[in-house]
Amino acid sequence: MTAAPSRPDVAPAIQAQPSADGADLQAWASNPRYDTVIRRRKTRSVRVGDVWVGSEHPVVVQSMINEDTLDIEGATAGIRRLHEAGCEIVRLTVPSLAHAKAVGEIRKRLQDSYRPVPLVADVHHNGMKIALEVAQHVDKVRINPGLYVFDKPDPNRTEFSPEEVAAIGERIQATLEPLVSLLKEQDKGLRIGVNHGSLAERMLFTYGDTPLGMVESAMEFIHICDRLDFHNIVVSMKASRAPVMLAAYRMMADRMDAEGFHYPLHLGVTEAGDGDYGRIKSTAGIATLLAEGLGDTIRVSLTEAPEKEIPVCYSILQALGLRKTMVEYVACPSCGRTLFNLEEVLHKVRSATAHLTGLDIAVMGCIVNGPGEMADADYGYVGKTPGTISLYRGREEIRRVPEAEGVQALIALIKEDGRWVDP
Repeated sequence: MTAAPSRPDVAPAIQAQPSADGADLQAWASNPRYDTVIRRRKTRSVRVGDVWVGSEHPVVVQSMINEDTLDIEGATAGIRRLHEAGCEIVRLTVPSLAHAKAVGEIRKRLQDSYRPVPLVADVHHNGMKIALEVAQHVDKVRINPGLYVFDKPDPNRTEFSPEEVAAIGERIQATLEPLVSLLKEQDKGLRIGVNHGSLAERMLFTYGDTPLGMVESAMEFIHICDRLDFHNIVVSMKASRAPVMLAAYRMMADRMDAEGFHYPLHLGVTEAGDGDYGRIKSTAGIATLLAEGLGDTIRVSLTEAPEKEIPVCYSILQALGLRKTMVEYVACPSCGRTLFNLEEVLHKVRSATAHLTGLDIAVMGCIVNGPGEMADADYGYVGKTPGTISLYRGREEIRRVPEAEGVQALIALIKEDGRWVDP
């Protein structure tokens, strides 16, 4: 049987067994792979309206309305719903000049009836004229390198000559330069958004339908922007399969850093679907990269109402310790030692406290594991004996109360500490 290859980043720590010497143990444990704090990849900051994207700022949550942009009233309402749900940057599709002009009215209505919202315009096939119009009305423009200069694939083609590749490159620069100049002048952003399913034909001929092809597609546009001294760039490398997405983002980050392009990354698994699987699939891709320090803004793409994407985003960020926007609940899975209906009690505690922010609350079924497992919690609700609840502040037991009074007693304790706000 062939031995599995060792991972270069962890091999020294694993293969060199630590001795009893304290210094050796400390050196072994200092491997960054074992760090309990996520070290984000260093990036430049890119402004999108009043929101900043980059490693010096919290990971930003964004989504996209599904209303037709020509429906000015409906699109305005959709943007407002998303923003009120916690979405910090909102994208809308702009497939024509008429749509681009409608965005100007949408922006005005938001300012007049609600408030300015950071907006991103999605521009696709041969979109230079559309991009130049809509750039006047949004804070960032998203282009897809595989579609921005689009030629219908030729089924009879067998290769691209060097001359053809050079000519396409000249066309890309000619169509990208006016947009980049305008964005630079207005201090607005550009997302170079590569999709695995829409690589340009010449990229497919050269690199195949691969993460490398995605990276080369993005780098072509990045090099043009660099020649124009434009750097307000965010990059995305989306795919509908998490393994492809993971490979593409990792490769893209390494390639950019190697060439000195420290641009932020927008993470997402495109076309993830709906329900539990869509959420799990998105989390598998997004959370994996965030845990590696990659990613500065995220979108969970669900085949559901856009507002339902936002709680998933924040849950991912909170689970990784990257943002704290809700109560963190620690609860045991229940076992034969549990002294009350744990599922029911957790529901009651959550219902009473879910509006709070920045707290860790533990609900534990018994005293065996409770104090240890909830050691990092701000407050603990623990089954002490049948019918009796122990309330903890950190590791300290504060009081014992009848089970029927447990939730109200927990609220009272939080109020005593001045950490309660009315819903």
